[in-house]
Amino acid sequence: MWGNATTMPGKKSSNPQLDIRIGTLVNGMQRDVAGYIRAILPHGFESLQLTFNAGVVDLDLKKLAASVKAAIGDADVVISALGIYANPLESGEDDRKAALGWRKLIDAAHLFGAGLVSGFTGRLRGQPIDQSIPRFKQVFGPLARRAADKGLKLAFENCDMGGDWASGDFNIAHNPTAWEMMFDAVPGDTLGLEWEPCHQMVRLIDPLPQLRKWVGRIYHLHGKDATVMWDVVREYGVDGPRPFAFHRTPGFGDSNWTDIISELRRAGYRGTIDIEGWHDPVWRGELEMTGQVHALNYLKHCRGGAFVPNPPV
Repeated sequence: MWGNATTMPGKKSSNPQLDIRIGTLVNGMQRDVAGYIRAILPHGFESLQLTFNAGVVDLDLKKLAASVKAAIGDADVVISALGIYANPLESGEDDRKAALGWRKLIDAAHLFGAGLVSGFTGRLRGQPIDQSIPRFKQVFGPLARRAADKGLKLAFENCDMGGDWASGDFNIAHNPTAWEMMFDAVPGDTLGLEWEPCHQMVRLIDPLPQLRKWVGRIYHLHGKDATVMWDVVREYGVDGPRPFAFHRTPGFGDSNWTDIISELRRAGYRGTIDIEGWHDPVWRGELEMTGQVHALNYLKHCRGGAFVPNPPV
């Protein structure tokens, strides 16, 4: 079963709670990545996903990996994934860089100890999702083979980036029908999902049934939540002038993360939940890290709290 295939870097911990680590996203394009990591590690993050855009093609990843490794030092922290969020399916300059960026991250993942590369699928802009599938196969078929040869998984975030089935700019991997088409186009277990409940909830999709159905294809989770204002939906609908949903940091939204983590455990998931901040309308600005650390501690609580060994029989 795909869900039992670990994407966790390194060997199994003696602490079973760390089979599902709680971490956060780190912008790999910022000026001082290592300094940022040193500043946040004392808060107790257990994993880090480094995120990039098409500009990753201009970075010295070997140098970056060495600085990240030095910043982590002896801390029990893993690099869960390298992510690239751009459109590799089109032919503009940034699009071509995005396709090269996927390849570069696949080749560099071992430098960071990461077992996963994630990001957007890309999209033929302004076209229905099904029109992008042949191009998706053309780009990600070779990338999947390259990743498999290196023992890596690839995962696609389920964010619509403002698009829908009929049209969009960046990503097709936000609808279960699209997932079926993608995985049929590039068969095997190398490709999967970088899933979070937020992107489903803002489309009024119940995330838990979807999680139970697709957990075998979920290789990474972003820790992001949503609040749906049902009073607005009932009075104004979803196409009116008033927003009916907004993204939240975990612990402040509507998701039951205890149930989410329980479903992951039942499926044998071994990986990470990395908090995606910078979206909450309240816990932002000077309160950004306050919100993220609250989310960290909240998700650890939903995971079951501190590990307590069984007494000898």
